[in-house]
Amino acid sequence: MKGLKRLFVGCVFLLTVLIPGPGDVQALQTPHHDVVREVATSQKVVALTFDDGPYPNTPHILDTLKKYDAKATFFSIGKRVEWLPDTIRREAAEGHELANHTFNHPSMRRISPEKLHEEIVHASDTMEKVAQVKPVLFRPPGGYYNEMIVSTAAADHCTVVMWSPNLDTKDWTRPGVYKIVQCVLKNVRNGSIVLFHDREPQTTEALEQILPALKKQGYTFVTVSELLQVRNAPTNSH
Repeated sequence: MKGLKRLFVGCVFLLTVLIPGPGDVQALQTPHHDVVREVATSQKVVALTFDDGPYPNTPHILDTLKKYDAKATFFSIGKRVEWLPDTIRREAAEGHELANHTFNHPSMRRISPEKLHEEIVHASDTMEKVAQVKPVLFRPPGGYYNEMIVSTAAADHCTVVMWSPNLDTKDWTRPGVYKIVQCVLKNVRNGSIVLFHDREPQTTEALEQILPALKKQGYTFVTVSELLQVRNAPTNSH
């Protein structure tokens, strides 16, 4: 009995350590071949993604992206789209990709398939009504997904998109412009997907350094859907 008790305590400890709390951006994830984290390509392309918007800061981000001829993908929350429709319309007009981040940003840990379906459809319908664009990409709030979430998104004609290893900038924690910049410049590679958030002015400031630095290295900034089109694209031989 003592051995079983020790085993139980040890398991509880491991669960406490390994399972992130509700404030974590990236939670436990089940490996799944249909989930996109990055794209294998020889081309120097990178996809910048922004979660949780639109916010009053989003137009500043759009100004910066336009300055450096960079396209991005915005995983937007449906109710915020209703609050700031002009920003969403501007994103679409300037060639950025509108993607689905649910309508209310609920927790993914205990959501039912029916409720998730409702959240995805409500958000997509809202974006289509506001900007005449039907999203084809979905990012689950909190970065948590499982088989049900992936299959429900697929049934709603959306591919689940996460981000590349070490390219969660954690800008929502306001770590400082320097840390955001270094996170990207140290870890980016061909086909990477970078995670930012619309809300923070620090993100806008960081982009003023990240975009010219990566352009100097020869990178082009594309939407996630454009990135998927170059997946495993053959190189030109000379």
